[in-house]
Amino acid sequence: MGNVIKYLNRIVAASLAVVTISLPAWAEDNRLDALFAQLSAAEPAEARRIAAEIELEWSRSGSAAMDLLLRRGEDAIEAGDLAMAIEHLSAAIDHAPDFAEAWHLRSVAFFQQERYGLALHDIEQALAREPRHFNAMFGLGVLMDRLGEPALAREALLRAHAIHPHHKDVSETLERVSRKLGGADL
Repeated sequence: MGNVIKYLNRIVAASLAVVTISLPAWAEDNRLDALFAQLSAAEPAEARRIAAEIELEWSRSGSAAMDLLLRRGEDAIEAGDLAMAIEHLSAAIDHAPDFAEAWHLRSVAFFQQERYGLALHDIEQALAREPRHFNAMFGLGVLMDRLGEPALAREALLRAHAIHPHHKDVSETLERVSRKLGGADL
C-alpha cells in the first residue's frame, strides 16, 4: 500500500506541474477569446484599441529571446532590410515554431521581396496556428489579388472583415477587389 501511495503522490505532483505550466497559456487563450468577442461588436475607435491589444498578445511568444527576435525582425522590415528581417524571423520560427506572429511577419518580408510562394506558405502557417489572425488573412487577400485571383482575394478579405469589421485596410481593399469582380461595395 505504501508503494501505491508514493506512486499516486508522484502522479498528483506531475499533474499539478502540468496544470501549473498550462495555466498561462490557458489564460492567454481566454484573454484572446474575450478580446475577439469584444472586437466583433466594438465601435471603430474601441475596435482599434482592442485590435492593438490582440496584436500585443500575438507579439508575446512566452520567451523573451523569441520576442526580441520578433521585434528585431519587425524593425528590419520597417527599415527596409528584408534579408535581415527574414533572418531574425526565421530564427524565431526555428526556436518557436508555434509563434504565429513570427510566421506572419516573415510572410510580410517575403511578400515585399516578391517571393510570393514563400509568403503564401508563411501565411498558411500563421493561420494554422491562429485562424483568427486578421492581419495574416488580410495579407492573404492582398497576395491573392496581386496574383490575379480576385475571387480568392475577396474571400480572404471577407473573412478578415468578419473578424475585424473596422480594419480600415481590409475594408478599403475589400471594396476595391469587390469592384473588380463587379460586386457590391460594403
